[in-house]
Amino acid sequence: MVRTGRRELDTMRVLALVPGGIDNQILFFPTIKRLHDIIPKAEINVVVEPQAKDAYQLSKLVKEVIPYSFQTRNSPADWANLLGIIRDREFDVAITLSQSWSIGLMLWLSGVPTRIGYAGGANSLFLTRTLPLKRDQYLADQYHDLLAGLDVPGGCPEVSLNVAQSDIAWADKARTQAGLGEQGYVLFYTGPATPFSSSKEPDSYPTEGWAGILKDFQARQPDLPLVLIQTSETFDTIAALNQTVPNLKTLQPETIGQFAALIAGANLFLSTDSYPLYLAVALKVFSLGLFGANHPDRNLPPAQGADTRFLGVVSSTGKVADIPPVTVLKKIWNEA
Repeated sequence: MVRTGRRELDTMRVLALVPGGIDNQILFFPTIKRLHDIIPKAEINVVVEPQAKDAYQLSKLVKEVIPYSFQTRNSPADWANLLGIIRDREFDVAITLSQSWSIGLMLWLSGVPTRIGYAGGANSLFLTRTLPLKRDQYLADQYHDLLAGLDVPGGCPEVSLNVAQSDIAWADKARTQAGLGEQGYVLFYTGPATPFSSSKEPDSYPTEGWAGILKDFQARQPDLPLVLIQTSETFDTIAALNQTVPNLKTLQPETIGQFAALIAGANLFLSTDSYPLYLAVALKVFSLGLFGANHPDRNLPPAQGADTRFLGVVSSTGKVADIPPVTVLKKIWNEA
C-alpha cells in the first residue's frame, strides 16, 4: 500500500507539477498511469504550462488541469494564486518535476504533507523526499522514478493515449474526403522542432529538405499517398511544397485529438522533434524524428530487441536544419 505523510490511504489527492510542452506531458502519462493502476481511486491533478494543457484531452486519468507558467517570471499574484489553489484542494501528495526555488517554497508553504521531487536545487530544503535525477535515461523513465518516493512498485509503462471516438470518426471522414485509399499513407509534420530551452528560437527543417524527401518517396513508392499536416506552424512550408512537389495531400486537424487520430492511421510518420512525434510513439506508429538540440536516446523509448519502430536522425551541429536529406533517406530505406 502506498504511504503518505498523513497515513496509509486507499485513495489520495495527488498534485503533479509538470513543466514543459505537450511532449513533456505525453512522456509523463506513464507515471500517471502507474499511479492510477496502484491506486485506482486516486484523484490526480496537474499543473502545466498554459500552452501544454491540451495534452490532457488525451488522458482520462486526470481530474483537473491547472495552467501556470513555469518558464516566465510570474507576478506575486500569480504565484500566490497557485499557492491558494493548492492549499484549498488539500492534496495529500505533491510530485514536482521542477527544481526551482519558487516551486519548492510554494509546496512547503502549501501544507501538502508529502512532497516529492528530484534531489538538488531548493528541493532538499522544501520537500519531504527527494530522488536522484538520472539524466542519462529515457525521459519517461526519469519521470517515473519519482514514484519511488511513494514506494510504488513496478517499472514504467509504455506511453499510451486515449483518443476519443469522435476524433477517430473525424479522421475517417477527413481521409475519405481526401481520397485516401485502403493502402494507407505516409504522414509528414513539417513544423519546427521543440527548442532545447525557452530562450532559443524554434529550429525548422528547410523546405528544400522536405521537398527532396517527398520526391524520393514518390519515386520509390508512387502509389503511396503523401499527406502533410496543416497547422499554423506549417502553413508557409506546405504552401511552398505544393508549388514544387506534385500530388501532395493536406489535412488540417483542429484539435490534438484529431491530430492523434490522423497519425494513428498512417503507415509511417515523419516529423521534427516536436510533440506530434510523441503522439506517434504513444500510438505505436512507425516513426522517424529529426533531432537537433535534443537526442533520441532521451526522448524515444529504447528499442526492444529487433523492433526499430521509432527512429531518430541526429544533427551533428545540434540544429535540425543542418541534417542532409540524404541522411534522412538512408535511415528511412535502411541503406548504409
